[in-house]
Amino acid sequence: MATYAVGDVQGCYPELQRLLERLHFDPASDRLWFCGDLVNRGGESLEVLRLIHGLRDSSVVTLGNHDLSLLAIAIREPEARARTNPDLRRVLEAEDAATLIDWLRSQSLLHHDDALGFTLVHAGLAPSWTLKQALHIAHEVERALRGPGHHALLQRMFGNRPAHWSSRLHGLDRLRAAINIFTRMRFCDVHGRIDFDAKGPPGSQKPGLYPWFEVPGMKQRNLRIVCGHWSALGRFDGLGIHALDTGCVWGGKLTALRLDGDAPQFIAVDAEPHRTRK
Repeated sequence: MATYAVGDVQGCYPELQRLLERLHFDPASDRLWFCGDLVNRGGESLEVLRLIHGLRDSSVVTLGNHDLSLLAIAIREPEARARTNPDLRRVLEAEDAATLIDWLRSQSLLHHDDALGFTLVHAGLAPSWTLKQALHIAHEVERALRGPGHHALLQRMFGNRPAHWSSRLHGLDRLRAAINIFTRMRFCDVHGRIDFDAKGPPGSQKPGLYPWFEVPGMKQRNLRIVCGHWSALGRFDGLGIHALDTGCVWGGKLTALRLDGDAPQFIAVDAEPHRTRK
């Protein structure tokens, strides 16, 4: 039995197929963890969703910002849905769209496995959060996404304010701040305030900003965290962070990380030749 975490797929279906073949993945005994951004830009988002939905009994998914964007578009009026890009429009116009969207909306923001000793998230955790706090806050957002009032959240969840976490936040501001941290964070300051414009590799940021996992004075969590979202960071293995967004959709690689065993093992496949390098 093996457990693999997979980086941002972003609609890159042929690469996902080749990666699973490379892993000799057996759904009867193995497990897959997907760190979010299953969809958008790659051209085969519908096929990716169908494949992972078909493997739902042997997989874990944490939502990324592109997945949440698809959920938000799905509740818009038909004229607005028609204006989205062709890749996502194929999902929304598919005969099984409702099934796929409802399943996607039921996925997690954060996953932790005590036995394996790994935590899965799309982007990152606030510097001030303990694991217990992060799980509690993730569950708040998940309940809202799965509940009867999810339309109101999906209509108003995007925005750059609040840009940092505070325990005094409540209502929509609290949920939006949490979503920004779990799905959009790369750099932040010592107070956890996110710079949403800074997307380059570490070292390219303005003074006073730090990669979210290197903020001075952050909570010491003693965690091994698997994440994606940050293609400019690429494959990163240090400080308890295992980053897996290796830019497949931009002509890089689709990367998996084996989580069981004595030491984590990276396995990757190259992007299809037609992918454009960023």
